[in-house]
Amino acid sequence: MSSPARLLEILTNKGAVLPEWKDAVASVRRELFVPDTLEVDDRPLSRSERPQRWLTVVYGDLPIVTQINDGKDLGEGAYRLPTSSSSMPSVMLEMLALADVQEGHRVMDAGAGTGFNLAWLSHRLGSKNVFGMDTDRAIVEQAIKNLRAAGYSPQVICGDAEKGYPDGAPYDRWLATFTVPEIPYAWVEQTPAGRIVAPWGGSYHSYSFAVLDTRDGVAEGRFAGYPAFMCTRTNRPPRGYLRDFLHHRDEVTRSKTTLSPRDLETEYEAKFFIGLALPDAWSLMAEADDGSDEATLWILADDQKSWASVDYVPGHDTFTVEQYGPRGLWDELEAAFRLWEHRGQPERDRAGLTVTSQGQHVWLDTPDNIIR
Repeated sequence: MSSPARLLEILTNKGAVLPEWKDAVASVRRELFVPDTLEVDDRPLSRSERPQRWLTVVYGDLPIVTQINDGKDLGEGAYRLPTSSSSMPSVMLEMLALADVQEGHRVMDAGAGTGFNLAWLSHRLGSKNVFGMDTDRAIVEQAIKNLRAAGYSPQVICGDAEKGYPDGAPYDRWLATFTVPEIPYAWVEQTPAGRIVAPWGGSYHSYSFAVLDTRDGVAEGRFAGYPAFMCTRTNRPPRGYLRDFLHHRDEVTRSKTTLSPRDLETEYEAKFFIGLALPDAWSLMAEADDGSDEATLWILADDQKSWASVDYVPGHDTFTVEQYGPRGLWDELEAAFRLWEHRGQPERDRAGLTVTSQGQHVWLDTPDNIIR
C-alpha cells in the first residue's frame, strides 16, 4: 500500500530528502491534500474506482494538478490552463533546502495551494511559525480544511501574495510557489534579514529559482534549479491554443536564418539569457507528425499582436523565418542569442539578481555588471 513511508523511500532513493525533513515527509499524509478524483494522462482517476492506482499516484514523486482555469467552467473545447496544484515533492524539498529553513524560523509560503507544503513546514516548525497566502478564496478554504484534517493550523490568508502579509512579519524565510517576473519589494520589506526563494522569470524562460538573501532593504543572490511552476495571477499573460495567437498569415515577412531552431531548443543556458530580452513572448515547438523529424518553432507575443515561426528541416543549414506584427520576434530572439555568444556563452550560474526599492536588475558575475 502506498503511504508517506513509500514517498519517503522514493525521495531518499533519489537523494532528494534532507535528514531534517524526513520526519515531516514520513508523517504527513498527502492523500489528505488532493481531490478524490485526479486527472492523470488527460484521464480522470477516481479513488473510489481505482484506490490502489490513486494512492500510487498520490505517493509518487509527481505534481498533481488540482485546479484548471481558476476553477471556472469555460465550456467544452476551451483551453485548459492549470492554475493550482500539489507540487512535485522533490521540487518542494529542493526549494526548502535552498531556503535553509531552521528550527525557530517564521516562514511565509506564498501560493498556499493544497496546503501540503504548509503541513511539512508546520510539522517541523510548529503551526504558529508558519503562514500561507493565496489570492483564491476557494483554494484558501480548502487548504485550511486539508490542514485541519492533518492536525495542523498555520495561518492561511486570502489576499494578494505579491503584496504580502505585513501583520505576520517579520519573516525569516519567504517561499513562493508561483512564478514571478519580478520579486515584489514587499517580500524584501517583510523578510528584512532572511532569505527569499521564488520561481523567477518571464514568458520565454521561467525555469529558475531566485535565491536571495535580504539585508538593509536589499535582496541579492543567484539562480538555481530548473523548477516549473504556474505563473502569478497578477497580470498573468494570456495562454491558449496556437490558433489563438496566429493571424494575418498572408501578410508575413519572410527571411532566412542559420540559427537552427532544433539546436536552440537544447541550449538551456542560452535560453535563460534570451529570456532576459524576451520576458513577454513565449515559444512552442511543434513537431511534424509524419516521422520526418521536421518541426516548427513558434514565438508568440503575450499581447497577441506579433508572432514568428522558424521551420526546421533535417540536413539543412538555413531555415525559413516568417514574422508578423509590430515586433520582429525572431530578430529579437536571434539578437539575444548572438549577444550570449558574444559574451562567451556564459552559464546561468554566473548571473545574479538584485532587488531594491527602486526595482530589480540582473547582473553577470558581479552586481555592478548589470545586463538587464
